[in-house]
Amino acid sequence: MHISKLSLVNYRNFANAKLIFKKGINTITGENGSGKTNLFRSIRLLLDENMVRAAYRLDQNDFHRGLPRWQGHWIIISLEFEEISQDESIQALFLHGAGNLGAGPIGKATYNLIFRPNNAVRLRLSQLEDGDRVGLETILSTITIDDYETLFTGKSEADFNDEVFYKEIVGDFENAVFSEEIDFPAIGVRIPTVLSLSKELSFTYVQALRDVVADFQNNRTNPLLTLLKSKAGAIDPDLFQPIAEMVKSLNSSIEQLPDVETLKTDISSTIKDTAGETYSPSSLSIKSDLSDEADKLFQSLKLFVGEGGETHEGAIHELSLGGANLIYLTLKLLEFKYQKAKQSFANFLLIEEPEAHIHTHIQKTLFDKLNYSDTQIIYSTHSTYISEVSNVRNINILGKHALRCEAYQPASGLTDPQIGTVQRYLDAVRSNLIFAKSVLLVEGDAEEILIPILVKKVLGISLDEMGISLINIRSTGFKNVAILFHDIRIKKRCSIITDLDTSIIDTAPNAQDPEKLRNLKLHYQAAQADGLERKVDLEAFAAGNPWLGVFYAPNTFEVNFTGAGNADKVVGILGDVYSDPATIAESKAELESGVIARYGRRVLTMAHNQGKGWFALLLGKVVDHQSAIPDYILDAIFFAHPVVTADVWLNILNYRLRCLKESNQYSEEVIRGFANTLEGFKLKRLQLADVRSEMAKTFPTDRLNSILGRF
Repeated sequence: MHISKLSLVNYRNFANAKLIFKKGINTITGENGSGKTNLFRSIRLLLDENMVRAAYRLDQNDFHRGLPRWQGHWIIISLEFEEISQDESIQALFLHGAGNLGAGPIGKATYNLIFRPNNAVRLRLSQLEDGDRVGLETILSTITIDDYETLFTGKSEADFNDEVFYKEIVGDFENAVFSEEIDFPAIGVRIPTVLSLSKELSFTYVQALRDVVADFQNNRTNPLLTLLKSKAGAIDPDLFQPIAEMVKSLNSSIEQLPDVETLKTDISSTIKDTAGETYSPSSLSIKSDLSDEADKLFQSLKLFVGEGGETHEGAIHELSLGGANLIYLTLKLLEFKYQKAKQSFANFLLIEEPEAHIHTHIQKTLFDKLNYSDTQIIYSTHSTYISEVSNVRNINILGKHALRCEAYQPASGLTDPQIGTVQRYLDAVRSNLIFAKSVLLVEGDAEEILIPILVKKVLGISLDEMGISLINIRSTGFKNVAILFHDIRIKKRCSIITDLDTSIIDTAPNAQDPEKLRNLKLHYQAAQADGLERKVDLEAFAAGNPWLGVFYAPNTFEVNFTGAGNADKVVGILGDVYSDPATIAESKAELESGVIARYGRRVLTMAHNQGKGWFALLLGKVVDHQSAIPDYILDAIFFAHPVVTADVWLNILNYRLRCLKESNQYSEEVIRGFANTLEGFKLKRLQLADVRSEMAKTFPTDRLNSILGRF
């Protein structure tokens, strides 16, 4: 038996989310604050026996933050299970509890937690006239959390993620329309507490590894103590009896030591001298509290570990963070093995962000081998190394959109060959695309190296600060990865940046051309034809997809970088490429000519001479705030990141002002005047349009003006 679907409605930062799970190992990824911890808590409310009381104590803070008001709404957490065992006792549980309606053995079942207003409130809502917003407001204003009830249901056939269904059973709050019914069979049959599913399965939760040393020092959370207690109850009394006798003998020997007896006598006499005979204790002893009971005796045992090939064995607090975390995780996995050995009819293991402080090789190895038979494992992670060994079919990605979080399944709707191709691409470098807010896909090393430098130097903020991951495909096979970004898969923006490879020379054949020029023309003709074919293919691929944009360098990256206004930067590295003064002088004239056939051929010659990656690194040394970002790259960036907040603009403008001040081109008065403009923008006395106008007037030749002009 395994979880096949989790539906969350109005629970914390999930307005309406659906996660799909498979047998075996499942991965949940997502940026910080996307709801991974809340998602795990929702599963625990249904399956973790330690969370049963919490399920009956939901409050207003558990409602989705995006609701105009929580009063009247429902929280719904629904689990769907597949491959239910045909064992008679298991079938009986589900048929009487969480099974779907129908005759005969069941293979699929649901188990739901519903937090809703009680009968009295639902009755009042059902009696409202359609459209009576005043009456609705009157009812909602009186509702408190004490008017809510928690119930567990099964045998439901409803699609809780269907917003139309939600309005039918809960109500249309926007239009003040409510059903006359207050109970709906579709939500399932109430399950008695005695049939709680959590009592019938093996469930272990490993929390995020944040302070495991403190957990080891706490008897309630110490995983070693948990394991020892489970073993203490299984000890043969006959085997333990000799140990108990030795403990008693040891305690007696300690108590009878002369120094202990002397200290006891001295304490007694000092109390009598101080407080007098009347107020002194009637008796006083010094005894050893070393228990002769197995479970208490086991509490005195501590774990000592030798780390990194050392012969010395230290306590947990002496280990590195990674070493302590690895031991903690290992003990929790062993705890799960012990529970699993009890032969529960289903086994679930939830692990939250296990990678903290653990070496990347251990991350990959550990979770590549983390596979227990008859067990469903669900873990969340920020680690690209763990994601690398994750099956793309078994990944759920969480994404933030304003106040709500959504869940995406990257393999949804893909064929087996397509999934196989995507899986091969998601290595440790490229798998970071599943953690990003948005993505830029580029085809080569030059773009991968220089675009982030350009953005940082020109805007003063990094792509990472904008939540953009830049992925080097190292080819023009963009579709293999871009296919992930779609309404039914990952709803995040993806920009493809590629070259059209339009010829920079006249390719018309001429009988007088020497052989070298003829070959060059043929090369440019072939590249241009490939570029046009690629454009047609990508335009058709991206058509109608709001999450995907394609942006083209008219020629190639190096040529268009130079032509955008960066010829002086390329001239600045001539000495790193050439040593002959005559060649340097000739190259400088070509680069500054403004004729694409001349500067284009020269910059491509330099790039091929150095290698495109190394050439980009050389350019990275001379790029500064007055470098120009080619328009097609800006288009790609602002498609991927369309909303630039006022705070981000303020950071960009403050950075630009510092650069202008350091250039010593402007007087202190001019700099101070624009600083006052930015202060007004910061205090929201001025709008971005006002700042843009002032920037153009104060610094008319600054290249940031063209970027500001886009907004």
